[in-house]
Amino acid sequence: MNTSDERGVLLRFRGAGRSFLSGEVETIALADVDLDIPAGEMLCIVGPSGSGKTTLLNLAGGLDSPTSGEVRYREFDLGKANARQLTRYRREKVGFVFQFYNLVPNLTALENVQAVTEISPHPLDPREALERVGLSARLHHFPAQLSGGEQQRVAIARAAAKNPELMLCDEPTGALDMETGKATLRLLVDLNRDLKTTVVIITHNLALADVCERVVQMRDGRIASVTPVANRVEPESAAW
Repeated sequence: MNTSDERGVLLRFRGAGRSFLSGEVETIALADVDLDIPAGEMLCIVGPSGSGKTTLLNLAGGLDSPTSGEVRYREFDLGKANARQLTRYRREKVGFVFQFYNLVPNLTALENVQAVTEISPHPLDPREALERVGLSARLHHFPAQLSGGEQQRVAIARAAAKNPELMLCDEPTGALDMETGKATLRLLVDLNRDLKTTVVIITHNLALADVCERVVQMRDGRIASVTPVANRVEPESAAW
């Protein structure tokens, strides 16, 4: 079991597991996970496909519930929460960034961000969020008028504009070239440093691990290791 530091625990997994039934066949996606994620940490979760990375992220984000053990956000037990409580948790506490941007095609970049801030309790200004990711000149462009990297930046601005305590990123650079991927990673590092947002990234790309504080290695639905990063690098210097 790995312990938190003086910042306090934001997310706590204790014996957390997730299994699925298909007829009489049980598939174990996650088993006996013990993990503390301190507030303000930048954490990378790596492992091959099927290792449990996405299941772990889904439990952290309230997109799924554990079938064993517990997952807590501070004192809030996600495993015992009902659908309404989980919806509120996702809306107020969590920002999501996915490999594919999930922008609303008939809304401009600004409108995509505004759609989130209108339902968030303590949002950032949408224009400020887009300016932070370098898109102040593209506010009124639709997703189809933006490059892949620009669309990913809109997605990050949308997640950041909620002003969440927790940012969950599923392969955020997976569809990007090296230069754009490093720029995207820079945005996440800056959000972590400037806004003290807890950032959790799952990835196949070990280069992303070098900019984080710790690396969780997943294998066969379990945590194989948790390793502090001794010499963190800036995104621009990460080996890609």
